[in-house]
This record gives sequence, structure tokens and C-alpha cells, in this order.
Amino acid sequence: MGRPHPTLKFVGLHAHSVAGSIFDAIGYPAAHMDFAYENGCDALALTDHGNMNGLAYQVLHAKKMKEEGKDFKPIFGCEAYFIPSIDEWRAEYTTAMEDKKRARSIKKDAASGTTVEDEGDSKKTQDMLRRRRHLVLLVQNQEGLNNLFKLVSDSYKAENFYRYPRIDYKLLKQYNKGIIAASACLGGVYAGNYWENREEGADAVLDAMRETTMNMQDIFGDRWYAEIQWNNIKEQHELNQYIIQVAQEFGVKLITTADSHYPNPDAWKDRELYKRLGWLGKGRPSWADEESQLPAGVEEIGYELYPKNGDQMWESYKNYAKSCGFEYDDEVVRQSIEETHHIAHARIDSFLPDNTVRLPEFVVPAGYSATQALVQYALEGLKQKGLHTNKEYTSRLKRELDVIDDRGFSKYFLTMKSIVDVATDMMLPGPGRGSAAGSLVAYALNITQVDPIRHGLLFSRFLRSDATDYPDIDYDVSDSMTLKEKLVEMWGENCVAPISNWNTLQLKSLIKDISKLYNIPFTEVNTVTSIMMREATPEAKKKHGIRAGVYSPTWEEVMEFSPSLQRYLAQHPAVKTHVEGLVGQVRSCSRHAGGIVVAEDLDKSMPLINSGGVRQAPWAEGQNVRHLEPMGFIKFDLLGLSTLKMMEGCIEHILRRHHGVEEPTFAEVREYYNSHLHPDVIDMNNQEVYEGVFHEGRWAGVFQFTEQGAQKFCKRVKPRNIIDLSAITSIYRPGPLAANVHDEYVEAKGSPHHIKYLNDEAQQITEETFGFLIFQEQIALLAHKLGGLTLDEGNMLRKVLTKKGTGKGNIKTKLKVKFVDGCEANGINRDAAERLWDKFEFFSGYGFNKSHAVSYSIISFQCAWLWHYYPAEWMAAFLDKEPETRKEKAINIAKKFGFDIAPLDINKSGTVWEISEDGKTLIQPLTSIKGLGASAIEQILANRPFMNAEDLLFREDIVYSKLNKKALDALGRGGALDNLVDDRFTGRKHFWSACIVERPKNLKKLMDNIELYRPEGDFTEEEIIQFKTDLTGVFPINLVISTDTVQQLQDKFIPPISEFDPRLQICWFIPRKITPRKTKNGKLYWIVEVVDSNNESTRIRCWAVKPEKDRIHLNRPYMARLNYDENWGFSTYAIGKTFKLLG
Repeated sequence: MGRPHPTLKFVGLHAHSVAGSIFDAIGYPAAHMDFAYENGCDALALTDHGNMNGLAYQVLHAKKMKEEGKDFKPIFGCEAYFIPSIDEWRAEYTTAMEDKKRARSIKKDAASGTTVEDEGDSKKTQDMLRRRRHLVLLVQNQEGLNNLFKLVSDSYKAENFYRYPRIDYKLLKQYNKGIIAASACLGGVYAGNYWENREEGADAVLDAMRETTMNMQDIFGDRWYAEIQWNNIKEQHELNQYIIQVAQEFGVKLITTADSHYPNPDAWKDRELYKRLGWLGKGRPSWADEESQLPAGVEEIGYELYPKNGDQMWESYKNYAKSCGFEYDDEVVRQSIEETHHIAHARIDSFLPDNTVRLPEFVVPAGYSATQALVQYALEGLKQKGLHTNKEYTSRLKRELDVIDDRGFSKYFLTMKSIVDVATDMMLPGPGRGSAAGSLVAYALNITQVDPIRHGLLFSRFLRSDATDYPDIDYDVSDSMTLKEKLVEMWGENCVAPISNWNTLQLKSLIKDISKLYNIPFTEVNTVTSIMMREATPEAKKKHGIRAGVYSPTWEEVMEFSPSLQRYLAQHPAVKTHVEGLVGQVRSCSRHAGGIVVAEDLDKSMPLINSGGVRQAPWAEGQNVRHLEPMGFIKFDLLGLSTLKMMEGCIEHILRRHHGVEEPTFAEVREYYNSHLHPDVIDMNNQEVYEGVFHEGRWAGVFQFTEQGAQKFCKRVKPRNIIDLSAITSIYRPGPLAANVHDEYVEAKGSPHHIKYLNDEAQQITEETFGFLIFQEQIALLAHKLGGLTLDEGNMLRKVLTKKGTGKGNIKTKLKVKFVDGCEANGINRDAAERLWDKFEFFSGYGFNKSHAVSYSIISFQCAWLWHYYPAEWMAAFLDKEPETRKEKAINIAKKFGFDIAPLDINKSGTVWEISEDGKTLIQPLTSIKGLGASAIEQILANRPFMNAEDLLFREDIVYSKLNKKALDALGRGGALDNLVDDRFTGRKHFWSACIVERPKNLKKLMDNIELYRPEGDFTEEEIIQFKTDLTGVFPINLVISTDTVQQLQDKFIPPISEFDPRLQICWFIPRKITPRKTKNGKLYWIVEVVDSNNESTRIRCWAVKPEKDRIHLNRPYMARLNYDENWGFSTYAIGKTFKLLG
């Protein structure tokens, strides 16, 4: 069936998508555009609520439709939130904030970054703070688009935002050129006049609408349109009548709109459910009825909101006008329908947004072009490194600069250099990350610290002369958030903006949420969602020929390959229908971990939004969505790497303890790093470090070697250089491990004389990895040296082989022919060339980026160097930077290497882990106590030492509003005051009760308290364990099981439960909580929550419990034989036999 040819011409000038109207509309712009086209339309606007987040989707799909030969016009717009005067609204807001109770509520409401439209709330009289009316804005040309970007950006500024972004008459007067405006829906500007004056009668409504019309005409002239809509809501028709009257009075043209919210007529129910998902756990919105059940049919809703054609709009008008008992002039309505087509094609230009690459001008020095500046900086950098007379370096630098200039990326490198200059004044950066480490220009500019020639890294892996993609330099720093804030502070929020992440409805949580709305028991759905991915993933990987590595099956594949899900959906078919319609729809907005855009006047070249109080770009750039580059923006990735923070901390300790620097500045930390650890100066062939750390397995926070598997493999390999380390980290990944590359590599390294190479050139390229193609660059080099491909072609081959589903089969075939022919020309027979090609194919799935592997292995070596030569300093820094979830494991590592751990002490603990003078004891910091704020710690550090209770409680110089009762309680129960408990107290609980619980105001009251609470004595062991766990987040395992016992268990190969080996079945743990439950048959079982030396919590189901016989002691170590099932986790029967108390 072909496309329909409607009698009436019509274009939807008011339409929403899930990209920008979250939990209000469903379907991405592409789905709406495709349906509109197939429904006989030749254009469609996108007017999401208050933003233009869907613009990039719209632009990309418009280009695709054009390539497919579809004549379809995208119209760019927004349904803005309007109030007459922001100044008046702001005055009301300020007054409200003066009321502390109301201010707390306002701040809580304002914290959300995602605006969810409550359509019921907008269709009534609103209080001043929440007030906003809808206003449809459509751009006519590029000038209008830039103005709309500015309007949207300004609406999200802090002074204009509370729950919703706002614009007013003043902003519209400034930025209205090239913009058409319309009065919108039942939440629109005319509707606001109606809702606010209807009780006073028709004259009041009309007078208000006349005032609005005059104001809008004053701004927009004949670009102001009166909008009418068709549904079975009585108030809509009353509003329509008023609008028609006022439009005729003022000569304003009418338009009819569909106000579409879903991409096809059948999607209405998915939209209703999606709206409800948006309010789960947030209370019922104003439009939801008491039960909030889904309507049985679309007629219950009273409107259909899909992209209609002209005839369907006419049919809606006739049906709804009749059902609501209203009469209209047919000719007036007909003209309002067809006027939309006239606007779309006669008043709006056919254009796509300007996507010229935008980078800041301020990075280019005055009097220079970007290329001239880049060449000068690069040559200066090479000279500073003493490499400017080396022809190999100068020749390569010239080649790289030529490619950069030819590709037009000089300003990109200057921008990256400017970011690096700011970063290196504040924090340690990483040596390199990703393929950028293959660039000599990046090295000369200090963007990377890795000499690509010394380490055999390829520029073509990073940037090819024949490619069309943008460069992508990922940059590691110790504190990315601080760096980004500094860049915003220095360059301005209109020059630097974080990138958005749009989180979507994921399959597992979506099934749970939909099932909840259908009142399906949680246990039933949870059983299915916990196993469906495990069932589906192996079969899905097999289907695609993926032998190893990570793969996330699609919804369709999970449905196809998970028997559990199939059975569940057969029982609940409605769940399946909704999942198909909603999976992948937008759920929320967040910020990219490190991505920013840098350009001038961002608020005029993109519609900036606000998320969580941070101004950010509306478009995303990641694995699934690439929207910045097509719109003319380049992402800069500034990523936080905690290991670098650990290095900074270690160097600070070194400077204090060995260089007499009491308070090291960052400049001193950087100087130490540059003198001792920088890749240009550190001896990366230092065998003491390799043997003392990597061979002996002395692991303590060594980057990339924190997991047991990698540690064991490393000990087998016994690395001697950076390439060995790089090979280890490249091989220790799921793909190579599944192909048994690790065992073969160890064997080859142990017997290098048995390795046979194809020829001398092949040996030269692969000898460093003992004949294996470990690095992707080796494929490119072999193709170049043996097959006669250029380096760029070799890298293209690498890309074609490693990127599955790139659709570059023809390129691959051509490259193979050229490679095989080239090999023959170089004296290699065709069979050998074919075998080598097959080897390329095999290893392409496992090969790793050498530039990245080398850069990260350098960090591993730097960690090992610090650990080997400064063990106490490194261990203190390691304990400082490990998160609470891994703190206990880190403490156990410290003990394993002979360090004593001093308890918290108000007189010795500082803000970081401290080191005793002899370097054998590490002192826990005050910052590890939850509930002890920075201001309280400042008071302690400024006034200590404290000799006794009186000294702590009645010191004149202490500000006790900061060192308050809450802080003292945390110190007391956390054990930091134990050394102040003198002979007057019968124990710590006595001290706590007398000095803290009933905080004495004077010395006499303290003496009275000491007598009053004397019977309290000490805390019980259970209380101490609970306090330590609650206040530090770390279970004090040393109070429960000795280090010797843990070592004995390890010697007998009995692991903690978090390292459970199903072949052994025996493990040890400490029970923390027992929860009795009953099976469906009424039989008692226990869920026992346990912890181990890794501070990891696990649950064990204990079946067939006999409460009269079975007993488990909490906070006591046990050894047990357990069963493990992927679906149920740990379980056991007959705990009287399987559980054994240790000690």
C-alpha cells in the first residue's frame, strides 16, 4: 500500500518526542518523522518541552531520509515555558526563599535536572512560583535557530529556573528575529488567560487574551499565530471559541495543530504507561485518578496524539466538535489546517543547522594562525626535550603537523594544549590514554608524556590522512571535577559545558516497573530478571560468532534465547507489549564522566540546559549516540583516575618524611614527579622493581594489578620491561583468555628459541611479543612492511577487522587483494600470505591498542616504583584513596606486608592516613569517621593535643558550635577518644555517657556526671563492632578474627566467601545478621548476611533450619561447606554439620 495523498495540506507544527519531552512523549524523532512521511506528510516540526534536546536526532534523520530519496522537511522548534515577567516572578521567589521552611522545599524541588511536564498542572490556575505557560516557537532560518538557542540557554539560567526553565516578554523582544510563535495548547498563553479569568466571565477572559495578543504582535508582528486543537475536552472548545474571536478581531491567522506525543496511532497505551513510570515513587501527578489504572481504550482519553495528516485533522475536528456539542465555521477550520502547510513551506527556509566545527579563538595567540601557533609550540616542545636535532623526530613531527593542518585540526590541538596547561598547574595528569599516545605532536605539547618513537607507537592509529572522523584525545587527571570547574571559572560557562548523558529505560528494570504497575508479585518477576541475561548472552554471542569478550544482547535476543523470560511473558502478554514499546526510551539526564565541549558563545550555537544545577550541553556523545560531531562540536574527555591522586598523596608523604617539606605545595609535588617519575626520566628497565613487585607478587594498589587473576598471570610471565607489562594487560581480557592466548604466551616467552617467524621483517615487528599479534598496531605494520599497504591503509585494515558490523566489506576485500599481491611481490608465496591474513582475522578480535597499553603500563610501573622504594608512603596513600567498600581489604593488605594499623586517636589522627616516625605504623585519619565534619576536624587540629576530658570539653579557644555534641559522639563511639579515658572512668561507655550523652556545661556538672554514670563501665564487644562498622563503614574484622587465623586459612587454601571457588566449596566468613523466612510450603529457612576480609557482604540461604538445635553466633568467624547456584546464590542444608565455628 502506497503513501496516502490527503485532500487537505497539513504540517504538524506542534510535536513532541521522548528525546526532549521525558515521561510525556514516546518515540525518538526518527519514528515520528518516518510515520509522518508514510502518512502522507512532507514536513514535521519538533517542539519539545522547554528544550531542544532532540534536535540532533532530528537533523541526522533528516539527512538519512534525504539520502533515501524522501522529500521531507524538518522544522526546528521548542515549546517554551513562558511567563510575562521574570523580574516579578523572581521577586516572589526571593520572598519565598526568606521563609526557611518553604526555602527547603523549594531547594528540594529545584534539584531535579530533568523537567517532566505535568499536563494536568499546566491546565489550571497556578501559584506564582510554579507558573508557566506554553509557547510554541518555530525557527525560520539560521538566525532564528541561533536566537532560539539563546532563548533556551537563558531559560535554564539559575535566575530563570525553578522546576521549569522560563522566558518572558523581555527575552522575546531581544531574540525574536527569525522565529514564528504560536499560542500552544490548553497549557498555553491564551489558555492561561482563560484559566485565570474564567470565573469572572467571558469579558475578563477576552480582555486578558487581547492584552496577550497585543504584546505578542508587538514582538512578532505577523509571525504570531493563534493555535487551536481538537479533542473531547469541553474546556478546549471553549478556549477555541475565544481564540477564534480574538484572532478575527486582531487579524491573527489561525493554525490547527496535532500536538503529537507518540509516533503512531497504536502507541497511545505505551505512552500512558510511560507517563506512569515517570511518577513511580514520586507521588501521584495531578492528572492521575485514584487508582491510576491504564485506560481500556483511546476513547477514554479523549484525544489521539500521533502525527496526523490533513484529512485526519479534519476528521478529528468534525468528530470532537460534534461529541462536545460545539459549532465552528468549517472554512475557518479548513484554513487553519492548510495554513500550517503554508507556514512550513513559504515562511520557513529549507535548511539544516550550521555545523561548522566550533573551537575557541582565544587559544590562538595574537598575530598567528592556528597552524603557525601549533608548529611553533610543537618545535619549542621538541627543543625543550632535546630532540630538535634528531632527524627521525623532526621528520615525523613535520609529517604529523602536515596531516593535522590538512585535516583542519590545528585549533583542536591548541585547545587541548590550553586545557593541559591549566591541568598541570593544579594536578598530576596521566602519561597518556588511548591512541593519542601515538602522536609526537601530542608528546611535544605535553598533552602526553609517552615518547611514541621510543615505544614504537603509530600516529596513524590516532589520526589518518584519509579518514573523516575527528581526533579524540582522552586525558587522565587526578581530579577531573576540579579541573572542569576551573576551566568554567577561567573561560566562562558560555565557553565550557559538560556533556549530557541520557539514561534510558533498561530491559531488566523496565520489566520490573511494568510488572509492578500490573501488580505482579516482585518475587515472580525478580526470579526471571535475575537469570534472563545469563541464559541469553551465550546463545546471542554464538549467533553473532563472538567467541569471547563482553556482549549485551538486545531485547529481541533476550526474548529469543531466555526460556525463563519466554515463559513469563507468555503468562503476562501485556508486559511484553509494553516492553517492546518502551525499552530504550529516555529515563533521566546525567553528566558524562569526563566529556566537555569548549567553544565561544555556546549559548548561541547550542540550546544549553541545566542538570543538577550545572549548565551543560543538551546532546550526548558516546558508544550508542554520537550527536556532537554532526552538530559541529568536538568532545574533550577529561577523566579522573584515582591512581594519580594516590601518586600525589604518596609524593606528599615522601616530601614530608624525606625532604623536610612540612606542607608540600602542588608545585613541589609536580617537581618531584618530573624529576623522578616522568616517563622521560624514570628507568623503566629497573629490574629491582620488576623482581621486587611483579615477580614476587607484592601487590598493593598497583594500577591494573588489583585483581587476583591478573596478579597470578603476571607472576607467571615475570615481566622485564614495559612491553611485557603491556602484553600482560592486553592479554588478560576475556577474549584472549577464552582463546587460551595467555598460556601460549607464557610458553613462548619461556622458550623464545622455538618461535618461528615468517621472515626478518615479521620477526622485527612481533619479536617483542614473542611471535603473537598482541597489539592492533602490529597488524597495520605487518600489512605495511610485508604487503605493501601504506601505514594509513594498514590502520584502515586494522579498523575494518576489529570493528564488527562496520559495513566495510568491500574495503576489506580490496585491502586483502592488495595485501596478498604485495606479499607475493615481496617474495612471500600466496599460501603463506593467505595464512598470515587468516592470522590477522583471528587475532583482530583480541588485539589491543598498543598506545593505550604502553601508557597505562607506565602508570603501573610508576606505582610499583613508589611501592618498592617508599613502601610506607605508598601504603598510606593507598589506604587514603581506596573507597570504603574496599577499605578493609586494603587494611588487610597493609597488615600482610607488616604494617601495624593504629586506631583512631584524636591527638594523632589527621586528615589523611599518617605514618609513624619509624615507618612501621599507619594511623587512621579522622576523616574516616562518618558524621565528623570538616569544621569539627579543623577545631581538633588547631587545638590539640588534648590531655583529658576537661581539656576537650572546656577549652576557651575551641568553637563548640563546630566541635558540637554530634561530632563528639562520633569521636567517642568511633574510638578516637579512648586515650582520654583515665582512671576516673570505669570504661569507655562511662566516659561517653558522662562527657557526651549528657554534655556537661561546666566542671562541676562533669564531676556529677562521672559519679552518676559510674555503673556504665565499658562498651560490649557487640557495641564496639557495631560502632566501628556504622561510623567508619569498615567492619572491624581484626576484633573478630586474628591475622594469624586468616593466614592459616589461606595456607590451607580456604578462601573468604567473596573469593569462593565452586570446586573447593569450603570458605570462611563472619555472620552479621540472620533473617528468618518461610518457604511457600511454610518451612523455616534463614537468610544469613555475612562479611569477610574483603569487606564484601554476601547472603547465604540456610534451608531446613531446626531452631531448637541450630545456632549461629553473630560476629564470630565460621568455616562452612556451601553450594553455589547462579540463580539462588549461596545455600546450605544442615548447618549443624556444615558450619564450623573458628576458635
